Amino acid sequence: MKIATWNINGVKARIENLCQWLKDSSPDIVCLQEIKSVDETFPRLEIEALGYHVETHGQKGFNGVALLSKTRPDEVNRGLPGDDADGQARFIEGVFSVKGGALRVCSLYLPNGNPPDDPVKYPYKLAWMDRLARFAGDRLALEEPFILAGDYNVIPEPFDCHDPRVWEGDALFLPQTRAAFRRLENLGFTDALRAVSDAAKIYTFWDYQAGAWQKNNGIRIDHLMLSPEAAGRLVSAAVEKHVRGWEKPSDHVPMTGEFSFEF
Repeated sequence: MKIATWNINGVKARIENLCQWLKDSSPDIVCLQEIKSVDETFPRLEIEALGYHVETHGQKGFNGVALLSKTRPDEVNRGLPGDDADGQARFIEGVFSVKGGALRVCSLYLPNGNPPDDPVKYPYKLAWMDRLARFAGDRLALEEPFILAGDYNVIPEPFDCHDPRVWEGDALFLPQTRAAFRRLENLGFTDALRAVSDAAKIYTFWDYQAGAWQKNNGIRIDHLMLSPEAAGRLVSAAVEKHVRGWEKPSDHVPMTGEFSFEF
């Protein structure tokens, strides 16, 4: 089973790329972020025509997450628990039947947090990460395969960016941000890519500005975080970098994991 995460940066603007990638890569479950679409106008017909079921948690013009899957989920939960006043669409969870039990997959889009001196934006990012850790801890108690997939807006380590000096002072790389990410790891989650490779210069995002793509000035901020039960089923992980070179690309590319699950 192939499970992927991709910040599509506007699903309507990238629908041709998305459909082409679905045909080429044929993932079983896809976690999309930044769909920038309300549920009613999400281009589901084009995706359903390729054999995918669609679940969305949308928001007009901003944010928004989705789950695409070759089989219908048994359960879908929208919104990260812990703050009923949070109206931003950044989280959706699907529960799928696989041979041997259940598989939980979440598509999440963490707040960017910049500028970090903003009285609202960076505190919101840290609070969201704290809520995520509490939620993840509760789910781990179920002892099920569980995957937190998405755009974390976190650069975990210096070698996850082309030049750490450029990112000093950025909310994606601040010590508090990276510490919050490590707290998630310390609960027992495995970073799928780092489970299979310790190579530097593996990136998932390249800015549209200053020739970042052409110079390979990227950062790794899209992650598949795996519970112990999911990590034990991991076969391989990869970044499908070539997608960034397509016409009208997202500034992110798909991150994928192959697992020994079967529907």
